Amino acid sequence: MAKKIDTQAVGLDVGLAFIRWLTGAENLHYGLWTGLEVTAGNLRAAQEAYTARLFGYLPKGSLRILDIGGGAGETAKKLLALGHQVEIVVPSPFLAARCRETAQGATVHETTFEAFQGRGPFDLCLFSESFQYIPLTESLPKCARLLAEGGQVLIADCFRTDAYRGRGAHGPQPGGGHRVAAFQAAAAGAGFAVLAEEDITDAVAPSIDLEQRFFNVLGHGITRISGEIRGKRPGAHWALARIIGLFLSRTRREHLMQRLTGTSRSAEAFRIYNRYRIVGLGRRSGQGG
Repeated sequence: MAKKIDTQAVGLDVGLAFIRWLTGAENLHYGLWTGLEVTAGNLRAAQEAYTARLFGYLPKGSLRILDIGGGAGETAKKLLALGHQVEIVVPSPFLAARCRETAQGATVHETTFEAFQGRGPFDLCLFSESFQYIPLTESLPKCARLLAEGGQVLIADCFRTDAYRGRGAHGPQPGGGHRVAAFQAAAAGAGFAVLAEEDITDAVAPSIDLEQRFFNVLGHGITRISGEIRGKRPGAHWALARIIGLFLSRTRREHLMQRLTGTSRSAEAFRIYNRYRIVGLGRRSGQGG
């Protein structure tokens, strides 16, 4: 039996190669575009501005940090350079390998946070654009168990606004995440209080426009080539379509073409359906880890 092609790993490999070629790093997060023209040439500067803003919320001192959903290890690499101890939780085998290469000195756990069996205590649980992928019933209660006395949680991620009523109502939209009210209730229920909070939605929203422009360039090339082959080599076009159908279902092909040729994903839509927040949480008095 032929092995199933790991399209996620292939996509990550290609995407990281492109980001590395464009910026010299493998950051997978949004950029902070305040004062910057929204161009591909400024992407690295925008991503570095984002990291600087995020690190401004780190507690003082040398920390033992659990980087949950650590991407390709770029954030962990910077944290190690600042003198912190870092452990990374990342479920993707491909990204785990990149973390071991990029963030040498960090301990990498190739698992989901829900299945993570590592031991605390940690001074900080960090979610940089990974909080939305973990159920609220799992994320903060588990952090509470892993944190040292006085430990904190730092989250930078999208949260859905009340304007978002689901994919059926609006189609595919950028962003995502837990509802703000649900997050606030979960934080209180897990014994956390908000220590600091900042809404940076307007500053990160242009990342969506830049990303969509890139996909539209790819889409233009693909549709241009497809049309040329269909007109001059219809048999070859039919065979190519059949081959693609072996790997991608009709629904996935339609979603891919929406991404490549559509315009509904935009900074304006992002601002309507999302709030992007940096939130620092600490245990309430008398509820240490």
